[in-house]
Amino acid sequence: MTTNFILAPIIVHFITAIILLCFWKKVLAQKIISVIGNSIAFILCVKLFELTLTNDYLVLQTGNWKAPFGITFISDTLSAIMVLLTGIVSLAVGIYSTSALNVSRIRFGYFFTFHLLIMGLLGAFLTGDIFNLYVWFEVVIISSFILMTVGGKKMQMEGAIKYVTMNILASSIFLTAIGILYGITGSLNIADIALKIQEVENKGLVTVTSLLFFVGFGIKSAIFPLYFWLPSSYHTTPSAIAAIFGGLLTKMGVYAMIRVFTIIFVPDNFTTILFIVIAVLTMLTGALGTLNKKNIRRILSYLIVCHIGYLIAGVGLYTELAFTAIIFYLIHDVIVKSNMFMITGVIVKIRESVDMTRLGSLLKDYPKFSMLAALVFLSLVGIPPLSGFWPKILLLKESFVQGNYVLLLTLILASFVTLFVIIRMWIEIFWKESPKPLTEEMDHFAPMPKSGKFALIAPIVFLTVVSLFIGFGANSIFKISEKAAYELKHKEIYIDAVMKTNT
Repeated sequence: MTTNFILAPIIVHFITAIILLCFWKKVLAQKIISVIGNSIAFILCVKLFELTLTNDYLVLQTGNWKAPFGITFISDTLSAIMVLLTGIVSLAVGIYSTSALNVSRIRFGYFFTFHLLIMGLLGAFLTGDIFNLYVWFEVVIISSFILMTVGGKKMQMEGAIKYVTMNILASSIFLTAIGILYGITGSLNIADIALKIQEVENKGLVTVTSLLFFVGFGIKSAIFPLYFWLPSSYHTTPSAIAAIFGGLLTKMGVYAMIRVFTIIFVPDNFTTILFIVIAVLTMLTGALGTLNKKNIRRILSYLIVCHIGYLIAGVGLYTELAFTAIIFYLIHDVIVKSNMFMITGVIVKIRESVDMTRLGSLLKDYPKFSMLAALVFLSLVGIPPLSGFWPKILLLKESFVQGNYVLLLTLILASFVTLFVIIRMWIEIFWKESPKPLTEEMDHFAPMPKSGKFALIAPIVFLTVVSLFIGFGANSIFKISEKAAYELKHKEIYIDAVMKTNT
């Protein structure tokens, strides 16, 4: 019965989406149903996380088909962490969306698509089947494309075309890699593939297949030089949608990369060097891309690219401490990036712009909101003892221990650029004197909207509290990350869990 619980959060989001179809034009009903569905799913995600930590892993063989013949769902520590993060962010963004989005977008199926997107993310994090992972990826891509185009503005459509083009390319490469992998192993079960691929004599073909996976997941993760679609598309969406995209969607690609390159493919010297080189270039291009930008969302988009480099670097180092660092960083980054995009949404509500040259005086006009935003900004930078500090220190330490000084210097440079950019954002948005209103017709800036104010601010407070807990409760987060890292370095735990569980 416990193993069947793996599917519970997925099923809740699916049922919520179906119910929402019955209330397509009823905006208030959609908001209420969505919040209830997100709340139930959040509780189930917390419960699944608790059960996984208690039992070390949960495995479900659907239809009672023994692996590798059926479709496997598995929740180990890493999966459970990603599921919990998805539950937290989807609840926060779901509530935020009830006030942040206009009625027309909701009537065009925003909440229905939102729940399908979350369902796809949960499925991707819990599947133990490589083709099933592709299927869940497609659910996410289709849902995200719909969300990106809801509203139909020219800028949105332009960004959406770039987004979907690159993701279709990534999916094609991913599917090709799956086909080759099936051809050389005769299996789609991740654990079974890990056993059979060791017996494949053509190691060159195995290496080529691994590189195809790297490129496919690399596009989805926005690594160098395949990142350009992200800054060109994420800034075009409403803040609620950008919060999910910035917090979770790119991390899905990183999760898949971690999963595949710890269980199926064990990186050799060439692969680890490739990971490190790409990580360095990703951090540099992402950091440098922020320096000449004035649009807040474009800056955040480039920071996403830059910080993806941190995660790829940890995979390249391929040590247990490096894995601990990147899992800790994943936990921090998902929460903070989602929160940052929601904060930009409130700024837009107040000032009707994301151009820093047209912003200012928020600290004077809205001191409480400004202090709340300051905590999130400082967490993103990694000011001790906030959440971003601890995983960066771990990653810096491991880079030094491994003697990878180029990576070490790049991590330090990227961190200083992030600090510089965030300080500049704070000065431009909150500290400096407010410029004139945006149009001649406006004799004053818009006040903080009273209607729906709670739904805008409460999710930001919620994620800020979570972020503070990650920072001040770093010891607990470190232990969980360490447990997940140990499992990643000892893939036999995952393989035994799947292959020895029949029901």
